[in-house]
Amino acid sequence: MSAKLLFPAKEQTLAAVAGTDALFPVHRIFCVGRNYHAHAAEMGVSVDKSSQEPFYFTKHPSSLIPSGSEIAYPPQTANYHYEMEFVVAIGKAGFEVSEAEADELVFGYAAGLDMTRRDLQLKARETGRPWDLGKDFEESAVLGPIVRKEETGIVDSGVITLSVNGEVRQNSDLTKLIWNVPEIIAHLSRFYHLQPGDLIYTGTPDGVGPVVAGDHILGSVAGVGDVELRIAK
Repeated sequence: MSAKLLFPAKEQTLAAVAGTDALFPVHRIFCVGRNYHAHAAEMGVSVDKSSQEPFYFTKHPSSLIPSGSEIAYPPQTANYHYEMEFVVAIGKAGFEVSEAEADELVFGYAAGLDMTRRDLQLKARETGRPWDLGKDFEESAVLGPIVRKEETGIVDSGVITLSVNGEVRQNSDLTKLIWNVPEIIAHLSRFYHLQPGDLIYTGTPDGVGPVVAGDHILGSVAGVGDVELRIAK
């Protein structure tokens, strides 16, 4: 007797690949916290790379939506923030890789948004609880088309910006990442067997802030692409 599903299984989360009809099956979403000094400072903390390690939170793949989406203002928050991010797409398995080997795991790059219920995140932080309610919720990860590494080369610098309704709110450079991409991949691979389909949101620059119903968000990573989101009226 063959087993039967009790209800339909959720479809695989897929991401667009620029310039092709191929799709990138998303396995996991890792996010690096506080990876720009100026953003850490605006969140009231400091980061000492000499004595600290990167830290991460995750988002469920079902939270991912494509660039260009229009979504409703999320529930149970009154302080809904954008965070512009440079995203690395993993295309090769690796465990305990070195920094020198890390770029071999990269399939490509994209522009992304880590949307955040800031009031819920800060409440959790103040009480020493996990950030899940503030970070991992429906439609909280936005992703532009992934550009293959073969087309961009290794991306380790470039302007990263975000505007809301045409007004620039975030403006920095990937060279200001505290932990760069090879360092992040090497460190993360000590704790996880990285797999094709993993996405790494590498952190946001300073300038994060709230959006409201009716706002239009447009972010960009030089040499990689754009990401766009509208909050429905």
